[in-house]
Amino acid sequence: MGAVRQMRTWALAAICMAAWGAWAEEVDLHGGEGILFWSPEQQIIGYRAIDSLYPTREIKAGAHAYPLVPAHSDFADFRYKHQGVRRSLDDYMQSQRIAGLIAVKDGKVHLERYGLGNDASSRWISFSVAKSVVSMLIGAAIQDGYIASVDDPVVDYLPRLKGGAYDAVTIRHILQMSSGVAWNEDYADPNSDTAKAPGGGMALVEHMRVLPRVAPPGAKFNYNTGETSIAGALLRAAIGNNLATYLSHKIWQPFGMEADGSWVIDQPGGVEYGGCCINATLRDYARIGLFALKDGVTPLGRRVLPEGWIGESVAPSPAYEGYGYYWWLFGGGLYGGLGIFGQQIWIDPVRNIVIAQHAAWPNAGDDALREHRAALINALADAL
Repeated sequence: MGAVRQMRTWALAAICMAAWGAWAEEVDLHGGEGILFWSPEQQIIGYRAIDSLYPTREIKAGAHAYPLVPAHSDFADFRYKHQGVRRSLDDYMQSQRIAGLIAVKDGKVHLERYGLGNDASSRWISFSVAKSVVSMLIGAAIQDGYIASVDDPVVDYLPRLKGGAYDAVTIRHILQMSSGVAWNEDYADPNSDTAKAPGGGMALVEHMRVLPRVAPPGAKFNYNTGETSIAGALLRAAIGNNLATYLSHKIWQPFGMEADGSWVIDQPGGVEYGGCCINATLRDYARIGLFALKDGVTPLGRRVLPEGWIGESVAPSPAYEGYGYYWWLFGGGLYGGLGIFGQQIWIDPVRNIVIAQHAAWPNAGDDALREHRAALINALADAL
C-alpha cells in the first residue's frame, strides 16, 4: 500500500475521455491528493482505467483459459444477517459499493455479479492483493532454482543492503513482515516512511538500507509495504527478469487466465511495485485463488510452485498468527489476499471455495466495512 502513496507523485497521463462517455468527461482524475483520496466518482472511473493513468507493464494471457463453468445457482432468496438485519445480495452490492463479486466452488461459478458499471471484461486495481501474488512468484523462483531457500539472507540477492539492519534478515522474515527493521506505514502522516520513501527500484533499496533496527528478526510483526518492494527487487535480481513477464510465464499463461492483466511500474520502463497494483478481471482474481487451491499445479499437471508451498505460505507466522507469507489468515484454515478499498480473494481449502471481490469502499478499510464483508462472505460460503 505504500506504493500507492508513491503513485501520488506521478503526473497523470491524458485520458481518452471519449471511451468512457459523457459522465467520465466530468470526472477530473488529475488534481487533488491522488489515488488514496479519490472521490467516489473518481474511484469508479479510475480503478478500472489504471493503465491510462499510470505507467504499467502488461501481463500477457495465453491462448487457452481455465474454464469457469456456470453452476446456474439461484441466489434470489439468499439472505445474510448483519447487525441483526437480514439483507440481500442487492443490498450488499449497493451499500458496500461492490464492482464485482464471484463465488466458485469445486471449480464451478455459483455466483457472478457486477456493479458500478463493471462487467466480466473490466480490469480493476488489486492494491495489496498483489503481495500474495509476489509470494507465489517467490515460490516459483524456488521451484525454478533461482532462489535456494526462504532462509537465504536477503543481502545474498541484494548486496546493496549490506552494512545495515538487513544483514541478519532472511527472505522468510521479509515474507512474514517480521524483519525488525523500522518502518512507519501511517498513510495520514506526511513524515511516515510510506510518504517519504522513493517509489521503487534502487532508490528504495538505498532508503531501506539505512533504516534502523527496532527488534530482532522474526520477533515482531510490522506491516511494511516498503519491504514488499524489497521482495520485488530481490525476485527481479534472482530471476533476471521483470515481475510482470515472470508472472505471465509462470502463472497467467500456464494456469489459463482469460484476459491480459497489467502491473503498475514506478516510471515508464521501470520496475513493478512489489506491494501493489496488479490490474485484472474479477474472473482472473478467482483463478488466482483456484491456483492456490491446487497448490500451484496447472491444469496440465505442471508444478509451478514447490510441493506444499501454499501450505507453508499460509502457516501462522511466529510473530503474528494472523499472517503468513503475504497472506492474511482468518482462522480455521481460511486465508486470503486483501487490498485496500475492499479488494479480496477469500479461500476455503476445506470446502474448495474461492470468493473474490472488487470494490470501491469509501475508505481504505475500517472495522465496520470489514465486518460487513465477513458477514456476507461467511453466509455465502455456508450457502454454497
